[in-house]
Amino acid sequence: MAEVQKGIEREEDYVIIREVYEHEEAQEEFESELEIALDKQANIIIIEPSKLGDETARWITVGNCLHKTAVLAGLSSIVSGLVWPDKPIISAPLCAVSLTCAGIYAISWQFDPCCKYQVEHDVKRLQKLPLHQLTSSSPVVLLRRDDSKRKALHNLFSLSATALCAWKFYQWYYR
Repeated sequence: MAEVQKGIEREEDYVIIREVYEHEEAQEEFESELEIALDKQANIIIIEPSKLGDETARWITVGNCLHKTAVLAGLSSIVSGLVWPDKPIISAPLCAVSLTCAGIYAISWQFDPCCKYQVEHDVKRLQKLPLHQLTSSSPVVLLRRDDSKRKALHNLFSLSATALCAWKFYQWYYR
């Protein structure tokens, strides 16, 4: 049986965080190895430890949900503000949801290096990786993606919805 290497294994463009329990602080060591891989901006991170992989995937999923909610609520606020200009009761709450989600994302996710990654589910891409060498049957695979456009998108929609709602309230107040 092949000996499993401890820690991070670096190939050309991927990092594997191996699931090796040698002492009581193994979980903290896995987290430290993930931080190192994120700081090195590896293109692909393969996480064997299931607890760390699940927590990381959940964190990324929540960030994605905040992003999508900010975009959809902002866009809905803008559209409803233009379609029903005399009914801010529809667009204002959507604007508030968009602004809140964008704000939470900005505070908690924007500067986290983990937000630059997405969980890979595409079987064709996963087959190209050395997953057969792993001891875990269900590793979490993270792919580095450029997130500058998506951040700009949800900020644009949130701020545009806020500006439109502010303008509508200004017109309503001074009418």
